Amino acid sequence: MQEDRQTTEVRKTDEQVGDTNVQRQSVEKRTAVPGVVIAQRVVYYIGGVIIALLLVRLLLQLLGANQGSDFVGFVYGISGVFAAPFFGIFGEPTFGQSHFETSTLVAIVIYLLLTIGIAKLLTVTRPHDEV
Repeated sequence: MQEDRQTTEVRKTDEQVGDTNVQRQSVEKRTAVPGVVIAQRVVYYIGGVIIALLLVRLLLQLLGANQGSDFVGFVYGISGVFAAPFFGIFGEPTFGQSHFETSTLVAIVIYLLLTIGIAKLLTVTRPHDEV
């Protein structure tokens, strides 16, 4: 899949300098990325950030991280917004201080599918060779 389109323009000029004929060549290369590819990259980036936050949340809970820590509180606060719609779907087992939050795992899968779906939806009407 070729995402970037490259255009190369070559200009040749001939000059007479004294008794010598001088040939000069200048090359200009431009690269253009289609707007739909940029939109896909933005969707993948945003989806990737959300999924990464949820993965860190899941890992911290599995390892029984101290919720009094500023970093842990920060991660739980931000990722909680994305995990909240999935709370209560399944039971959440606890093993000592470790806590397996199945709602976060479900959220990761759903956001992954949404990210891929939205990115592919942007290219539905495009010919295959354009994207």
